[in-house]
Amino acid sequence: MEEFSKILIVDDNPKYLSDTLPLYGYNVHVVTNGVDALKALEEGYKDIDLVLLDVMMPLMDGWDTLKAIRNNPNTKYLPIIMITAVNEEHKIVSGLKYGADDYVVKPYILPNLLARIEAVLRRSKWQEEKTKKDVSFEQKGDIEPLTEREKEVLALVAEGKSNQEIAEKLFVRDVTVKTHLNTIFKKLKVKSRTQAVLLAIQMNIVS
Repeated sequence: MEEFSKILIVDDNPKYLSDTLPLYGYNVHVVTNGVDALKALEEGYKDIDLVLLDVMMPLMDGWDTLKAIRNNPNTKYLPIIMITAVNEEHKIVSGLKYGADDYVVKPYILPNLLARIEAVLRRSKWQEEKTKKDVSFEQKGDIEPLTEREKEVLALVAEGKSNQEIAEKLFVRDVTVKTHLNTIFKKLKVKSRTQAVLLAIQMNIVS
């Protein structure tokens, strides 16, 4: 972690974060909606090390802000952690699919948030210095390959589809989808749909 990393807080109720993060060595800049976030990044994106992006905001919500940041060549690779009170896994998966680096669900525990911030900043620093090892290649040797049907199921999970929707799409029973998911979890050595999608994106199993 950079000792004086600068974090852009995008939240319509930012007081807790803006008061707390400086106590842990972070510089912060605060805006209260997505529109102002895009303006702030346009003016000083090179000074921002990470964005904490709330989902529910006026004018432009977090998902649309995330897409806009990723569509801008200047900010395409800027580290972003989503902060959401919507504890629905398919929406979290969609956020990862759109390009979020991580997510925290409200109400969050401060040590957990700080650990995630540090981890994302550390990964970003490794990439900048071109010394990061390719995680996907390291993991491929330890992970059993997925079948084509399992890849289909995982791709639909990455789109935020429920088990029932996947079953209807693939013309199989719901229990069959569950069986495929259990096998996918075992092969990828993960415990949730979100972890499976994140790893699959890193390994280019889904795009």
